[in-house]
Amino acid sequence: MKGRLRFQIRLCLLLIPWLLTTGLLAQERITTEQYINTYKKIAIEKMREFKIPASITLAQGILESGSGNSELARKANNHFGIKCHKGWTGKTFSYTDDEPNECFRAYKTAEESYRDHSLFLTQRDRYADLFTLEITDYKAWAVGLKKAGYATNPRYPELLISIIEKNDLSQYDRLAMKKKELKAALSNIELSFAFIPVNPSKYKVVGKSKNDRFIHSNNGLKLIFARKDESIEAIADEFDVYPYQLYKYNDFQKNYKPEKGMMIYLEKKHRRSSVKIPHVLREGESLHAVSQLYGIKLDRLYKMNNLEAGETVKEGQKLRIR
Repeated sequence: MKGRLRFQIRLCLLLIPWLLTTGLLAQERITTEQYINTYKKIAIEKMREFKIPASITLAQGILESGSGNSELARKANNHFGIKCHKGWTGKTFSYTDDEPNECFRAYKTAEESYRDHSLFLTQRDRYADLFTLEITDYKAWAVGLKKAGYATNPRYPELLISIIEKNDLSQYDRLAMKKKELKAALSNIELSFAFIPVNPSKYKVVGKSKNDRFIHSNNGLKLIFARKDESIEAIADEFDVYPYQLYKYNDFQKNYKPEKGMMIYLEKKHRRSSVKIPHVLREGESLHAVSQLYGIKLDRLYKMNNLEAGETVKEGQKLRIR
């Protein structure tokens, strides 16, 4: 009996390499539906941040990665077939595509691949015309990507459009746009940007900029304190981000000039504060000032407190911040 067991174990050990090479023990394939459910939230977030239709991002991910089943996606988390290109300093993966052993970018996670896809499109001049298109016109974006040289397949636009319409991916464009309704209403109101003065030394230092400016942390977010007569554009240049991102992260209207000592967040504010007790409004404080003080998105502050856009708040009023 023991001899038979040992034989069966040896046989299994001999068969495992063969099973792996034939794919019989390969991981189960992901369906397109599963792929969409896994990555739709990331695509929506990237649409809000980078102005790229979520439908286009998802369709490209499905097409380029075979719904996450391609070798590039499985072994390198590369969902968009982005090659190394000049200037890439991250990890790489050799893969035979148009030519043998071409250099492709490799990522720690699929989410990193999604973010790099957004950066790839926003930071290259040849894709600039895409951002003049209507953000919900996925057909124009599909044609524009082919025209800009993203893919060599002449049917690339047709394939993307087919994927979008078959899976109703445009619903995620509409979902991403819903959040803009309150923001649009807020932008039409004369908001008071009077800020609440704070002592920078009370905030943890987590790094320095290339100009040796201290980077602080609040509510788990990186921020700096504005200097006298400093523009958002100058801050964006110092931290290698786009000005529109800083305007968005801080709920500023375009061309707003921050005051000296104002908190400027370098990343998206959270939906709630880490502080548990409500904030009691003091004289002259605006909702925007409170949102900056606690690192909360302004539209979330309105919603948490059941306030309409532009509704007056009074001194002594308690505000929920989480």
